[in-house]
Amino acid sequence: MAPVDAASSLEFARFAVGQPVRRTEDPKLLRGQGRYTDDVTAAGQVHAWILRSPHAHGVIRRIDVEAARRLPGVLAAWTGADLATQGYGHVKSMPVGTSRDGSPMKETPRPALAVDKVRYVGDPIAIVVAETRAQARDAAEAIELDIEPLPAVTGPRAALASGAPQLYDGVPGNLQYDALFGDPAAVAAAFAKAAHVVKRDLSINRVVVSAMEPRAALAEFDATTERWTVTIGSQGAFGMRASLAGAMNVAPERIRVLTPHVGGSFGMKAGLYPEYIAVLHAARALRRPVKWLEERSASFLSDQAGRDHEVTAELALDAEGRFLALRIQAYGNLGAYVTNFAPMIPSLGLTKNVIGVYRTPLLEVATRCAVTNTSPLGPYRGAGRPEGNYVMERLVDAAAAEMKLDPIEIRRRNHIGPADMPYAAPNGMTYDVGEFAAVLDKAVAAADWNGFGRRKAESKARGRLRGRGLAQYLEVTAASVKEMGGIRFDADGGVTIVTGTLDYGQGHAAPFAQVLAARLGLPFERIRLLQGDSDELVAGGGTGGSRSMMMSGSAIANAAQKVIEAGRQIASVVLEAAIADIEFVDGRFRIVGTDRAIGLLELAAKLRAGMILPANVPTSLDVTHVDGAVPSAFPNGAHVAEVEIDPETGVVEVVGYASVNDFGVIVNPLLVEGQVHGGVVQGIGQVLMERVVYDGQGQPLAGSYMDYAMPRAGDVPPIGFASHPVPAKTNILGVKGCGEAGCAGSMPAVVNAVVDALREFGVEDVPIPATREVVWRAIRGTRA
Repeated sequence: MAPVDAASSLEFARFAVGQPVRRTEDPKLLRGQGRYTDDVTAAGQVHAWILRSPHAHGVIRRIDVEAARRLPGVLAAWTGADLATQGYGHVKSMPVGTSRDGSPMKETPRPALAVDKVRYVGDPIAIVVAETRAQARDAAEAIELDIEPLPAVTGPRAALASGAPQLYDGVPGNLQYDALFGDPAAVAAAFAKAAHVVKRDLSINRVVVSAMEPRAALAEFDATTERWTVTIGSQGAFGMRASLAGAMNVAPERIRVLTPHVGGSFGMKAGLYPEYIAVLHAARALRRPVKWLEERSASFLSDQAGRDHEVTAELALDAEGRFLALRIQAYGNLGAYVTNFAPMIPSLGLTKNVIGVYRTPLLEVATRCAVTNTSPLGPYRGAGRPEGNYVMERLVDAAAAEMKLDPIEIRRRNHIGPADMPYAAPNGMTYDVGEFAAVLDKAVAAADWNGFGRRKAESKARGRLRGRGLAQYLEVTAASVKEMGGIRFDADGGVTIVTGTLDYGQGHAAPFAQVLAARLGLPFERIRLLQGDSDELVAGGGTGGSRSMMMSGSAIANAAQKVIEAGRQIASVVLEAAIADIEFVDGRFRIVGTDRAIGLLELAAKLRAGMILPANVPTSLDVTHVDGAVPSAFPNGAHVAEVEIDPETGVVEVVGYASVNDFGVIVNPLLVEGQVHGGVVQGIGQVLMERVVYDGQGQPLAGSYMDYAMPRAGDVPPIGFASHPVPAKTNILGVKGCGEAGCAGSMPAVVNAVVDALREFGVEDVPIPATREVVWRAIRGTRA
């Protein structure tokens, strides 16, 4: 590839920051040329199958694998007792904080395979490895189990009740974490003087994550180097390597993690799972590559689930409808084992996000996290952000109805204004910028708010109920960690970005290239992205919490500046000028005030050709840069949904949707709009359709999509998207993050619309999911 000086002005404008550049990986993916974990095959690989507990709670008396080991093609079978002798660690959770009494969070040790007890349906209890996947599966069915069933408990409040079945001796009363934020006495005083108090009991339903690609892993062990190479779906290869090394009790350098294309995650694939330990053990013990692929039915049982909180929320207002204080009692279901972030979601996550865009002087959040006989909980698109905004927006709409205030006016009356910035919120956050009233005004205009009466009359003429729902949201993006921004000038004339965030469907390659092209004036098509290889990384926080552009984008921009600094020194030698006289403009190093210049890629080519430089001058333009942590940003917006309801059947149809969002500087509006669309649809699915249900014995009642409803294209109207960008001051790019905002806006907006449609029947609240049965019963004043 011949070097060129820089991108042409026309090309630069086409791929500039702010342009809707198409995802560069899509042609390959659409042609079926993607490379996911199950597409990777190693010579001589064998196959693993995980046997799971059929009981939600029980004591393991005996697991006999001898019959399985004798079957054709079977190479090995191990139980938890077998692996317990190998010196491996447990799947560990990240400590969030101490409980209100000062005690640390309770530990829930999770071995690769259950040893003494099983604690949920799907708990891994044995692994079988055979020449073929079918042989491994057949052999797993030959394993004899003797498990003494115990009573099970599946809800957080029930688990904390006196006399509930106990999951762990070390977690008395099943209370794993008891958090308190705020000043209860001050909040109580504010409630005592309030002119009006609105209260709601809200259940935020558990959902199946439903990533398109099930979890999978391929482990290879090199006996010479005593090193594993693990191909696995993740949200960051560097973090996954650290987690695997901790569980295997080895140095991180002994594991290489490769993450190829990933078919979705939404938070579910971010952390370590016990099956991975068993697969790595098998690869080392057998000295052969071992592949494990989960089936969808097992994914329903074993993947980390999302949401599942119960919240009692109260909002105190004065006589004018201004907020005085917010008080929340939350109960978080952690499932049978505590995963990374799970206790944080209903505690810190709720606390950070529940204030939203409103001036709220006082806040109290009490959270009790319980272990239950259900699959473990983990982060799911937003991880506390949609939940917090859902709670607040339901309260605001309820307050407007009870106080007979216009839902727009009550919001305007309580907005944090631009003049209040920076705003020290009572949750400890400091908002840098925001124009919440302007966003609201644009949203109601986009939704044709004033034309709703006509549409409602048209619906009524067809025998339908119509409701509209408004919701504003503000998210606190995840706190960032150190992130790599590497830049390499390749032998073929291309440039490679190396970073530790990971694209599992977002489309990072194009916007990252837009950032680099803008900083270095490079041709867009020459820029590549290297991710998902832990051996290539020196740091990496992974993708999650709507922070990738803030982290990697900032790291790339800062790395580009280091390229320029090195390039000025090298160009000064080539152009025979002082460094102070060299400027960098539009991809070229030039002597100030002259036409003597050299392009960046031309300079890189000269270096590859063996250019001789003085001892004190850099010999390469390559940069391995690590950025420090970037503060949180505060994306926000206003969403308006309209629904039609058939009163005879309870069927709810979302018939209109408008959104205006503030994501700061938008690098690629095409991708940002797609992210909002996806989040909106997931929010609609949660509040109208999706729910994981367990029976009294802890058996899940939905094990496939035959029993578990998810939204389809026909369930979703055109989603209006508009922007009101106010650049963030917390990072050099001015970006705010967008990946989870759709859920935060759509969940409350759609439920508010459903309640609005049902208000003529005296309905003031509906539980979610607002299925057709729930709505039908609400209209008739009955409960299931």
